[in-house]
Amino acid sequence: MKTDTIFYTLFQNLPSVLFELLEKSPVVATHYQFASVEIKELSRRLDGLFLPKTDFPQDPIYFVEVQFQQDDDMYWRLVTEAFLYLNQYRPTKSWQAVVLWAKRSFDPGIPLAYQTSLALGQIQIVYLDELVDTSSDSIGLGIVKLVVAAEDEAVKKARNLINQVQQAPQASRRNLLELVERMLVYKFADKSRQELEAMFGLTQWQQTRFYQEVKEETQLETKLETVPRLLKVGLSIEQITEALELDIETVRQVIAKSSGQDS
Repeated sequence: MKTDTIFYTLFQNLPSVLFELLEKSPVVATHYQFASVEIKELSRRLDGLFLPKTDFPQDPIYFVEVQFQQDDDMYWRLVTEAFLYLNQYRPTKSWQAVVLWAKRSFDPGIPLAYQTSLALGQIQIVYLDELVDTSSDSIGLGIVKLVVAAEDEAVKKARNLINQVQQAPQASRRNLLELVERMLVYKFADKSRQELEAMFGLTQWQQTRFYQEVKEETQLETKLETVPRLLKVGLSIEQITEALELDIETVRQVIAKSSGQDS
């Protein structure tokens, strides 16, 4: 599970996190829609884009980039994408870029060309490993800090986070629990679902959409692994398709891939 996907999922569900990281009021998030927008010139999408709602025309556009590894070209790419977006959509708004680095040591520094050509503070930088824990941390900030926490601190942070979620209003509890589950699966990738349930006392997560998606993916993987074995014992493609409740094209692709590996 890619780290940037984790963060963009978090922003989609809890957009207030961005503004908390920028030390702004989380209420500002109500002014924005988190979007994924296509840039035609690059044939790709901007996944981290906060667009002001029509009721808040004075608010800037935020381009957000998450970086969990060293990347010397990141600032060049980010500003290029921002200007291509501005040229394509031509918004009548100001803009800012936000970079969330996992560690300060990953940051190569803003290129001199941008230091002299962009307004002061137009690129805002947050080093996630330097965030300070406080008793007033929101669930969103707690999730961010869990992702970047050292292994010996992560279990404690995860338990505190689960306690916060369990005390949240009933209406939002399931969605929050699902977010935390995604983070746990990412952070403790070497643990099975059963181990995570035992470590954190999770019994409700079997009701969430994410758990069901993971369960279905696991079941599908098991079926796909079974295909070559059923072929070896003499079952036809049609019989395998019927027995495993798979479509025939999927079965053929698995067989072709398995034959290629064996050759």
